[in-house]
Amino acid sequence: MDERPGSRGDGGRLCAGSVPGVPAVVVESLVVRYGDRPAVDGVSFSAERGTVTAVLGPNGAGKTTTLETLEGYRRPSAGRVRVLDLDPVADHARIVGRMGVMLQRGGVYSTLGPAAAVRLFAGYYDDPLPVEDLLARLGLDACANTPWRRLSGGEQQRTSLALALVGRPEVAFLDEPSAGMDPLARDVLWHVVRELRDDGACVLLTTHQLEEAERLADRVVIVDRGRVVADDTPAGLTAGAGDEIRLSAAPGLDVAALARAVGGPSAMGAEVSTGEYVIGVAPTPAHVAAIATWLAEQHIVVGDIRAGRQRLEDVFGRLVGQSSDAEADRAPRVRSRGRRSASR
Repeated sequence: MDERPGSRGDGGRLCAGSVPGVPAVVVESLVVRYGDRPAVDGVSFSAERGTVTAVLGPNGAGKTTTLETLEGYRRPSAGRVRVLDLDPVADHARIVGRMGVMLQRGGVYSTLGPAAAVRLFAGYYDDPLPVEDLLARLGLDACANTPWRRLSGGEQQRTSLALALVGRPEVAFLDEPSAGMDPLARDVLWHVVRELRDDGACVLLTTHQLEEAERLADRVVIVDRGRVVADDTPAGLTAGAGDEIRLSAAPGLDVAALARAVGGPSAMGAEVSTGEYVIGVAPTPAHVAAIATWLAEQHIVVGDIRAGRQRLEDVFGRLVGQSSDAEADRAPRVRSRGRRSASR
């Protein structure tokens, strides 16, 4: 038997089983407002059993609010959500035992250790995972009796994950699960999430770790300013990168001028992350030479020029940037009057 942390051991299946045919999670035109401000503004997507769906977005995009609504902690202002074909609020008593929830932080008494906390939660379920096996699986057996307040950030995260898994959930909501984890602990997390998916559970997670989304997710939903700006597989989001050149240089280049100089009026370019650029032309020697010439004329030092497939990080940066630009275009313009107004 494989005894390393993250192996199955004798713990058995992480998911109690599922019924095919109906999406495990459905979000339809969801709106959630805080006062007059919409934190979620018309979000729609679905997530299937036996899959991992990653919800990505910058801080304040509405990711956690969407999860809290699916978990039954918030009521929609408009729209509809379903989990296992049930309403998370109206049918909460029927659904809570079938869900696993990993909060972004906290949720555990400061004096409890991982073993006591997991045993407490195990008592809420009819068929929980064996506590000792689950602790070993997540590498928590060495700190099983250490009070929560004395655990490291990564140990607290793994304890929170154990609490979400102990009931063999059909749907697992994991909010920033790898935050504070070192690389070894993160590998354990990834291994367990894949096991959960392979056992038939629907895993819905939020993350700022784009590598995590690329490695784990079957589907990626990108949200910005409360709206969905992309919903596809990781391969679908990063496809179509054959005719482009990528380069690194100083941030803030006039990338539109660079693209025109290289490929003509119709060529497109974007700064996909700080100092990282994509120019939408074929990676021919002539185009590479034209880029180098333009940079030299502008007295700009280039880090590197290369052809290669785009990463999820590049897609994320471009889509979120486009969303922010569109939002700025919709915002009312305020014209300053005179020197004093302009300086405020």
